[in-house]
This record gives sequence, C-alpha cells and structure tokens, in this order.
Amino acid sequence: MPNFTDVTEFILLGLTRRQELQVLFLAVFLIVYIITLLGNIGMIILINISPPLQSSMYLFLSHLSFEDVWFSSNVTPKMLENLLSETKAISYVGCLVQCYFFIALVHVEVYILAVSLYGSKMSRTVCVRLISVPYVYGFSVSLICTLWTYGLYFCGNFEINHFYCADPPLIKIACGGVHIKEYTMIVIAGINFTYSLSVVLISYTLIVVAVLRMHSADGRKKAFSTCGSHLTAVTMFYGTLIFMYLRRPTEESVEQGKMVAVFYTTVIPMLNPMIYSLRNKDVKEAVNKAITKTNLGQ
Repeated sequence: MPNFTDVTEFILLGLTRRQELQVLFLAVFLIVYIITLLGNIGMIILINISPPLQSSMYLFLSHLSFEDVWFSSNVTPKMLENLLSETKAISYVGCLVQCYFFIALVHVEVYILAVSLYGSKMSRTVCVRLISVPYVYGFSVSLICTLWTYGLYFCGNFEINHFYCADPPLIKIACGGVHIKEYTMIVIAGINFTYSLSVVLISYTLIVVAVLRMHSADGRKKAFSTCGSHLTAVTMFYGTLIFMYLRRPTEESVEQGKMVAVFYTTVIPMLNPMIYSLRNKDVKEAVNKAITKTNLGQ
C-alpha cells in the first residue's frame, strides 16, 4: 500500500542545475519573452488599426497572437523566476492552475489554427461567433483534464523534471491515480490533435485544388503565400505537441519532452508574428504604412 503524502508544493528542476547555464538561460529567455510580447501585441494592434487587415482571416490571426501572449505568459515568467531562485518551488494550487491554462490554451490554438482556414470565406459576424467555440471547448476540456491531474497521488517525490507543471513529468512522479490520467491524456490529445489536424489537411487539399484553378498568377502567388505562413505555424506547433503528448511518460521521454517544450512554449510564440508578417504581403504593407505614418507624425 503506497504511503500517500499531502502535497503543498513541487520543486521544478528546470532545464539545468548548472549555475553558469542558468544565467545564460535567464538572459536568453528574457529576451525571447520580450520579443514575444512585443511581436504579438504589435500584431494585434496592427490588425485593429489597419483598414486592409479588417477581413475575417486577420481576425483569426489576431486571436492567435492573443493566445500566444497568454500561452507564453503562462510558462515563461515562472521559469524566469526559478532561474533566479534557489528553491525553484511552485505551490500545488499554482501547479494545477498552470496545468489548467496550458491544456486550455493548447486546445484553443489547435482549433483556431483549424478554423482559421475558413476565415476568408465567412462574414466577420460569423467569424466572431465561430472564434468563441475554441475558447469554450478548450477551457471546458481543460477543466476535465485538470480534475484528473488533481486525482494523482504522490508518495514523497515532489521534484518535477521540467520547467513548468506538465502532465507527463507529473504522471512520472505520481504513485496513485496514474493509469487513468495517463490513458485519458493520450486519448484526449490523440482525438483532438487527429481531428483538428484532419480538418487542416482536408482544408489544404480543397484550397490547393481551388488555387490551381485560378487564372491569375498574382492571385495564386498571394494564396500560396498566405497558406505557406499558416502551414509553417501548423507544422511547428503540431509536430512538437504530438512528440510530447502521444506517448507514455518515461524518464527518457520526459527529458526529451523538456527540450521540445522549450520550442513550443517560448520559440513558436515568438516566431509566429514573424512568420505571418514576413510571408504575407498585406501585413508587410500595413507595417510599412504604420512606420511611415509614425515617422511623418514626429
């Protein structure tokens, strides 16, 4: 019979215990976080003030930027705090809250990425209603998943081999309630990733067929440019999450997952505004006009 222990806090082991690397990581991730905030908040402001970017497609893009701000902010500030701290602790409640928002925001993003392909074919009013669905669904599913995390029991090992509270390392150190949590994590992640990714792939097939039928070379180029930006974001996000959540937690997978998690919690939110702005003609023109207007106003 396992000797279950009441948990008040966990210790986040982070990316490394080497002091010299912690200082380096602190500087790097602080810069990455600042760029993430500036890039995504800047994208939201640009879309709201630029008349050419008032189409339904850019409404979804602004929500992706909004979601990326919160996705990164759920993880990075605590990681930066622990890089400065000796204890590297997170309270039990804080851990559950971080798990809740992480799972919710992952589901919100995968479904926004899926439905955003239809944005250009819908009115803005319909899109405003449609955009609420990923939020309601994501936060509802996350509540169920977090209750299963709450059902985990621990027997004295409170050290999480990660830089934030993630399900795989929590499952690895738990000594009770493990099987149902592990099973539901893989099943729910599998269903949601498979379904949303299937929608994306079917949509791209239809889009490619439609684009190839266009008579305008400029129209085809613009369509492929927009789709290329979206496909880049989809590939990076899905690839890293599938690697993390669609396999059983082991010492090796948790260690590998920690490295992969750096990519989808910090790097991808930073890169998304660059991907959409550098590969989208409308966004680049809006940026140039905003810069020109700012310079003329000085």
